Formats: sequence, C-alpha cells, structure tokens
Amino acid sequence: MDIGNNEKKRIYIIDVTNRDGVQTSRLGLAKLEKTIINLLLNEMGIWQCEFGFPTTHHETNYLQANLELAEMGVIDRMRLEGWLRAWRRDVEKARAMVPNLKYINLSTSTSPQMIQGKWKGERSFDDIVKFMTEALDCALEVGFESIGVNAEDASRTPLEQLIEFGHAAKTHGAVRLRYCDTLGFNDPFTIYDTVYALAKELKMDIEIHCHNDLGMAVACSVAGAKGALDAGVNAFINTTINGFGERAGNADLVSVILAIKKSTLFQEEDVLDDAINLMTAWKTAKYASYAFGVPIPVNQPGVGENAFAHESGIHADGALKDRRNYELYDYEELGRGEPEIIETGRSITIGEYSGIKGFRNVYEKLEIEFQSEEEAREILELVRYANVSTQKPLVEDELLFIARYPEQARKILTLDPSGVRAKNPLQGGEHGRSTGTSA
Repeated sequence: MDIGNNEKKRIYIIDVTNRDGVQTSRLGLAKLEKTIINLLLNEMGIWQCEFGFPTTHHETNYLQANLELAEMGVIDRMRLEGWLRAWRRDVEKARAMVPNLKYINLSTSTSPQMIQGKWKGERSFDDIVKFMTEALDCALEVGFESIGVNAEDASRTPLEQLIEFGHAAKTHGAVRLRYCDTLGFNDPFTIYDTVYALAKELKMDIEIHCHNDLGMAVACSVAGAKGALDAGVNAFINTTINGFGERAGNADLVSVILAIKKSTLFQEEDVLDDAINLMTAWKTAKYASYAFGVPIPVNQPGVGENAFAHESGIHADGALKDRRNYELYDYEELGRGEPEIIETGRSITIGEYSGIKGFRNVYEKLEIEFQSEEEAREILELVRYANVSTQKPLVEDELLFIARYPEQARKILTLDPSGVRAKNPLQGGEHGRSTGTSA
C-alpha cells in the first residue's frame, strides 16, 4: 500500500527481522519460519517488511514464493522489500534473479570511519555518492517501483555530507533516506536534531534504523521519528521482533509501537499508521522466540512474562484495586489473557520420519481434511521436508500453511546449490572481498 501525499504526516513501521534479525550471530531462521513471520507481520498491519536478499541464491525460491503469496492476496497489505548493496551490478542481478520484486532498499556506507576502515582509502565520499546514484538510475531503468537509499553509519557521518548524499538520492528518484545508527551511537536528543535538520533540508521522508549497543535503540527510533514529523515529512521506523539483530540487536517491534502509542512523546497525537494491530503482538513475539530458539526476556515490554506480574504487597493491592495504578496499558491490547492449553498426556508430533497415521492424527486436530490419500501423502512429504529444514517440531501455523499453500511451501523448502559455481575466495571475485550486509 502506498501512503500517497497525505497532508498529515505519520509514522510507519518497516520490520527488518528477516534481513537484519537473521544476521544475528549464532542464530537464524529456516525459509518456512521466515515466511510465517511475514504472514504474522502482515496480520499485525506492518507497512513493509525487508524480507531478504534478492542477490543471494539460497533466498531466491523463498523470495519468489512470498511474492506469489502477495499476488494471491495472502499477504494483502504489507509490502515485501529486498535489501541490496548500492551497486549497479547488484541491482541487475536482483532483477534477473527475482523478476517480480517491486520494492528495494539500496545500502552503502557514508561515514569517514567506514570509508577509510572498510575500503582503506580506495573510495572517497564522492565515489560513494556516484556509485549510489548509478545504482538508483539502474534500479529505475530495470523497473523497480519504489526505492529507498540507506546511509550506513549515518550517525557518524557529518551532517553536510548526509545532506549531499540525500539530495543526490532524491534527485535520482529515491523515495526515502534511511538514517542508520549502525553502532547505536546516537542518543535521543542528538538523533532528533539531526533527523529534523535532514528532513527540513531534503523535504524527503526519513527512515530510522537504530541498533541497541547502548540500550537506546527504541528511544532513538521514536525520537528520530519525532524529528521527521516535526520537520513535515513521514517517518518510517525499522524494527525487529523481540529486538533480534547484530550484536546487541535492533529496536524491538512491540516496544516501538508501545512507545509511540503510550509514552508522553506523542501523547494526544494520532501519529501511528492506523493499520497497526497490536492484538497480534503476543502471538508474533512468541513465534519468533520459538523460531529463533531464544526465550523472551522476562522483563520484555508488553510480551515478557513479568510485564503484567505483581508481587510486592503495595503493587499487588494497587493493581487489584485499579489496574491503572501499576499498569500503563492493558495486557488484552497485546492479545494476552487467554489460557494456554498444554498437553500433558500422549502427544503425537510430526517430524522428518513421521508416518501417515500420526500425520493424519495431527491434522485432524487442526480440522484439516484431505480430498484423497494421494493429497495427504503429498502434504506429509512436504511436512517431512519442513522438519528437516527447521529441525524443530512444526507448530500449528506452519502445519496449516503447508496444507493451505502446498505449491508455495514446496518452493520455499527447495534449496538447489547445483547452479552455484564454486570460487576460491583467495582469488578475489565477487565474494573474495568482505562487503558486509549491515545497514
């Protein structure tokens, strides 16, 4: 959905769990799990998802299958956007590998530290601007519909250079500038001032991408968004579910939404995208926790086990008398409060070696009926492959997805390295130099 030229400027959420979150060291997601996250984010009303890397071979089938789901109306609101380096050859490769992709973000480093530290003086700031605009021109030439440009390490880039970079991006057709606090270097006051100045000068929508190295990713995200709104442009905040991401992580999705809706910063202001459905927050956070294999911290805002727990006498008494004494918002707003049923007797699960009888038992409980024995065995085989991929018992959403969309599931579960030509990394070439995939 395009936001158009609405007079009232608002905050929109672009979730990057399936791009930045999956870059978390020691963690990762199977392609099926990334797909379920896309479906949950769509249900949550997220405006856009950075759903993967269109120049990475093992992502291709997953990306194409999810774009098919969007064309089918299964993903019916959220836009699916790919991340690319701001190089012409990456743009051309992405168009060839994922021809029906519409939305992309192009990323390049802009700070003196990154230019010197990554490229050792081989490129100047002027070179960076030149490569970025060439990539932008190419992206429009080959038919991408909406393109954002990312300034990696923007928070350590001089403001005058950010303005120059932003003007060049806007002139060549970019619709947003992503301001990346790549090392979590900013504080809320500084990022407000910088984003305000950028937005005032560029008159261009600003995307805020904050990391949590100093524990301020959420605060900086909403402060940066406030700066953009006060300067008269739309703000787009990048989030990840449960704050997953490189090093100390990114701005947590639920925390950002709660901060916009409930904090004094936007009190009495209706600034958040109306499509956001916070009722799915609990379900989404729990699934991401299961998929990544990382428990939700007990004190996580909104979705942590203790977010609505009271033990001390004064607090318990006050909460029982009036929840507003010690609860800023209601647990029902996040989809919490329903009892969870846990099976304590016999349990039948489906795995990579399951048979047809156990498979049918599980799907009968999900009220799924198959038209024939052949169809049942086909879905069983897909479920087996899915278990090989996730190496965890499949949860209800995953089982239902495979049964409802078997063709897309088959594509998502298909990995084919046979077409990848091996290269000796010591000989250089495309992967012989460290390029990184940060923003």
